[in-house]
Amino acid sequence: MPPRTGTPIDSGIIARVVSGLRYAVTGKTPTAWFGPGEPIPPIAQEVAGRQFDYPVTTNLQMRPRANEPVGFHQLRGLADHCDILRLAIETRKDQIAKMSWAIQPKDKNIAPDSRCASLTNFFHYPDRDHDWHSWLRMLVEDLLVIDAPTLYARLSQGGQPYAFEPIDGATIKRLITSDGRTPVAPDPAYQQILHGIPAVDYSADELIYLPRNIRTHKLYGYSPVEQIIMTVNTTIRKAMFQQQYYTDGTMPDAIIGVPASWTPVQISQFQEYWDALLSDNTAERRKIRFIADGVSFHPTKTEPLKDDFDEWLARIICYALSLPPTPFIKQMNKATADSAQEAALEEGLAPLMQWVKSLLDRLIVKYFGYTDLEFIWLNERQYDPMTQAQIDQIYVTIGVKTVNEVRTGLALEAIDEPTDNATHVASAQP
Repeated sequence: MPPRTGTPIDSGIIARVVSGLRYAVTGKTPTAWFGPGEPIPPIAQEVAGRQFDYPVTTNLQMRPRANEPVGFHQLRGLADHCDILRLAIETRKDQIAKMSWAIQPKDKNIAPDSRCASLTNFFHYPDRDHDWHSWLRMLVEDLLVIDAPTLYARLSQGGQPYAFEPIDGATIKRLITSDGRTPVAPDPAYQQILHGIPAVDYSADELIYLPRNIRTHKLYGYSPVEQIIMTVNTTIRKAMFQQQYYTDGTMPDAIIGVPASWTPVQISQFQEYWDALLSDNTAERRKIRFIADGVSFHPTKTEPLKDDFDEWLARIICYALSLPPTPFIKQMNKATADSAQEAALEEGLAPLMQWVKSLLDRLIVKYFGYTDLEFIWLNERQYDPMTQAQIDQIYVTIGVKTVNEVRTGLALEAIDEPTDNATHVASAQP
């Protein structure tokens, strides 16, 4: 067979023809010279709407927060061993627990009915064991420390709410569907891990898991304690260092020179004698000691037991919980301290109050079926009792409120109004 003698087609021509055909078929502009290129076609379109790129087989993890650098137990350890942080947490719990509340219709023109009274009586002992204050303090503790407040909805045999029992949120592991979201009941949405093994499965109807600070790329909440891990850790270590000044140490940071004629053995023996004499003995350390001639003392730095850095750590911890750092810093003038106190009370309590309201409204609607009732705080606008009493007195005097309206705000029963009150109110009208 004779050899072929035809001229081969230039590769550039072929590329331009292919590019033209692609444009004619797809309508897409051919790739520009040194252009961005066509995007790689997606290969997982069936997971459209996936919340985040969660770790593979995350539901098979045997420990809550297994993929997080800090676990629940570490967070609780930090909160329990840092004095300033623990005081701040307990203060927040005291403030929210002492506030008055009520359940009333969402329509302010409708008077509270028997359902409101029944729900109020129920939530005076929400778990049939602890009263409202103790029950709320348990939830706020888990909210501020691990951001995993959890309630188990125990129902009666007739399917009615019997008790909302707090559960240790550190034992609860979240389960997710393929799109990264909480499964809908009756599928399991949570697992309780006890002694390292899955003990119980809960659906979203059985367990109320309500962290406050949720992020799209995480399975678990982000508590105030977790936000200041480094600061709390530094505070604990500094407190340990200060404690060692009174317990383990013999002297402040310093170097003591000895005579040049001493041998290493003699130096070691004197070191052991000095440590044995003064370690863990604060009384002996306060006494004057006479030593042989030729020994010189060279302090490497001063030893302040409290400095500006301590105040800075206290400010960060208090700021994380929206509390004024007044007890832990140098004295400021009274006007500034009062302003800081009022601002911290309002700014810090408002989000916490909103979270509690959201939780109670959810329980009222989901488990009792009352869509027209709501949980309200009665004294959410003013936190100083004396200031609130003065405001109430002014309102009653000028006719803005009646005595019974003030008593309602204080969760007190109505009384017979004075006969001249109506006349006084009428005279106050413009």
